[in-house]
Amino acid sequence: MDQANNSQASTSEDREARRLQYLPWVCAPSDLSHPAHLARKAELRRSYGAELAETSYIAENAAIFTESLAMGERSWIAGHALVRGDLILGDDCSINPYACVSGKVTCGNGVRIASHASIVGFNHGFDDPDRPIHRQGVVSIGIVIGDDVWIGANCVILDGVTIGNGAVIAAGAVVTQDIPALSLAGGVPAKVLRRRGAAARKSGTADVEDQLLKLGQKAKEQWPDILARWKTPEAYESLEADGIRRPAVRHLCDAIEIAAGFGHMPPGLDRSETIELLQGLQDEETGLFPEEHSQVHGRALREDPKALYNVLSVGYALELLGAGPRHPIPAVQLDADELDQWLGALPWSRRAWHAGSVVDAIGTAIYFNAKYFGISDSRRQLFEWLSRNANRVSGLWGEPTALEGWLQPVNGFYRLTRGTYAQFGMPLPYPHAALETVHLNYRNHKGFVAQKYNACNLLDTIHPLLLIARQTDYRRADGEAIARNLISRALDRWRDGEGFSFADGGKPSLQGTEMWLSVIHLAADFVGLSDHFAFVPKGVHRTATPGLGL
Repeated sequence: MDQANNSQASTSEDREARRLQYLPWVCAPSDLSHPAHLARKAELRRSYGAELAETSYIAENAAIFTESLAMGERSWIAGHALVRGDLILGDDCSINPYACVSGKVTCGNGVRIASHASIVGFNHGFDDPDRPIHRQGVVSIGIVIGDDVWIGANCVILDGVTIGNGAVIAAGAVVTQDIPALSLAGGVPAKVLRRRGAAARKSGTADVEDQLLKLGQKAKEQWPDILARWKTPEAYESLEADGIRRPAVRHLCDAIEIAAGFGHMPPGLDRSETIELLQGLQDEETGLFPEEHSQVHGRALREDPKALYNVLSVGYALELLGAGPRHPIPAVQLDADELDQWLGALPWSRRAWHAGSVVDAIGTAIYFNAKYFGISDSRRQLFEWLSRNANRVSGLWGEPTALEGWLQPVNGFYRLTRGTYAQFGMPLPYPHAALETVHLNYRNHKGFVAQKYNACNLLDTIHPLLLIARQTDYRRADGEAIARNLISRALDRWRDGEGFSFADGGKPSLQGTEMWLSVIHLAADFVGLSDHFAFVPKGVHRTATPGLGL
């Protein structure tokens, strides 16, 4: 009898040992304090400086070869899982048997990683075809997984990806791009299939429609009061980059564009007086539009960012008022050599955004010259220069910087293409390459966070995606995921009676309100729902292509 009891006890212990290898999350508290387990944790603390919560558990047959390891309360690593590199697990996380977590990986709370998942937070170098790949080293951007995320069996998640809170990654998916919060993603490569939570009530499309309708109605009702906040007896004022409220011609033009987007003009605006004021800003020698009290004149205006931007801002405001520039813009009437000298001297390697903004102003000035004065002699030279200097690998103009990566070239790409390819209805030279670079920039900046979640960065992402989609459906689902995520956040960012701030954490302004309304329209246009949003940009950020061609 004793022998039978001993045999049963031994069998029970064997079963318990096996369970702890493969199902550690159901273990009893006594398992955590087993001497063998405490010894494993002590060795990890000694060897790797691991930070392990008292209620964390690491199975005996788990293979741990970390540079650093942190595990929160009630987090588990099962037997035959492989962990190597730099791993942070929050509370209530689990890594199942035969999962592989490599490189730099950061998980929030409640992350479940199923068996045979492979999360690879590094990449082998391979650019030099003359050297074996195994001798080219590795690079690591890192993977970030938010709270309450379920990673299904046999998933592969590649370096640089961020997975938002509450997301579910279907079994067998290969995740190469960021996945928004509360999304269900699947496939190879993984695409957003739908959002969690609202699925039982309504489809993801219906949810976006509802957001657009609610925000559009708020903005339609409140825009006159928002404009009134910034109106003085003399001018329109708004917050500028330093946070100080000042008058400027751009603020007047923003007010005109906001009102026009809802089919109106600003209350109390005298059309004739405003046309006279805006046309009177034009410098006769160059045709550019300096600020009212600018001390810069003549050829030097080509170096004045405001005089160049006002070609757009003032020019389109005049069109909305039923007028146009009073004079041609001879600053852009250049032969091929002069144009090449001007464009070639722009800071493409350091400040590609600024370089692109200059091309935007040149292209828009050429558009006004052609439309209102029948002058089209510089148009072909401009597009020929752009064609020669586009990078066939990135699809853009300009080079990435060490500090910001592709941010400057992507933002410059928006400005450059807005005033040229979009405005004249011309096809882009390398649309697929450009699309890959825009997505890479968005991913590398984690979809933009905090103050980087601003009107410029999102405009400079969504407009290129929309423009490129007119040439190709390549990666359209990825673009739609970005657009839907942008729309889903918009209603929460709106401030009743004040509008939008330019950047998260800032104060609402005329510029922020006009730009974000335009960005949301572009995102709605991308997913085919622009008719659900009350605002239609009709000035600087309009999407219509006049199609003047060459």
